[in-house]
Amino acid sequence: MTSDRPTVSLDDAPLLQARNSAAFWAATGEARGDQLIRRPGYLAAVGGSRAGTRVLIQRPGLDVEEIDEITSLVRQAPGPVDLEDPFSATDLDHLGLRSWQMPVMVREPGPATPPGLDVVRAHDPDSLIAAERIVIDSFGLTRFQPHRPGDLFPPGLVEQTGATVYLVVIDAQPAGACITMSEDGVGSHYWVGTPETFRSRGVGRAVMLAGIGDLQNQPLTLTASRLGRPLYESLGYVTAGMSTWYSST
Repeated sequence: MTSDRPTVSLDDAPLLQARNSAAFWAATGEARGDQLIRRPGYLAAVGGSRAGTRVLIQRPGLDVEEIDEITSLVRQAPGPVDLEDPFSATDLDHLGLRSWQMPVMVREPGPATPPGLDVVRAHDPDSLIAAERIVIDSFGLTRFQPHRPGDLFPPGLVEQTGATVYLVVIDAQPAGACITMSEDGVGSHYWVGTPETFRSRGVGRAVMLAGIGDLQNQPLTLTASRLGRPLYESLGYVTAGMSTWYSST
């Protein structure tokens, strides 16, 4: 018997991740009221002094005009700057930003085991704020301290097409969070975070499994941190390439 589920090649994964990241940050930017700049080679969401400016490279190798535009955005940014190049093909060292690489990973469509913990979809303001706090603490996002609800996860985010916020609850306490974005038949995970007090309890696996279960008929991509990579590999993800990230922080 043959499967009617779509498949994805490793060569396609960076482009799929680029497209999904652009959709996710566009949805976040629209919900937050950021200025969105769309070009064939990149998407930029220009926010304020806390959210900062996010630039998502959309193809391998940009033309001179696009590089000049990105340079101006970085120089004129009202806050921090974060930039992703899933193809690691454009030389942006002249921006003077800190840079590092992380693997782009892909998972073929397929079922996942149910989460072993209680995972809820964050639809109401309280659960969305709880998920936001978890991500800020887990990733050490000091730019969002002191906490002001909605700066990272604007309330309208859960109303954006394709975006789902997940929250793990242990003993009535928020214990982990993440967001998935489904766009054009491809899904991806973002902001998979667990506070230190709840680590090594299967929280990250549970929140990932919830998202995979909802998107099991789609190819899934993500960009992995060093600590997260073993978890993702155990869930069926494989490395397709290296993404170069840049940050002013």
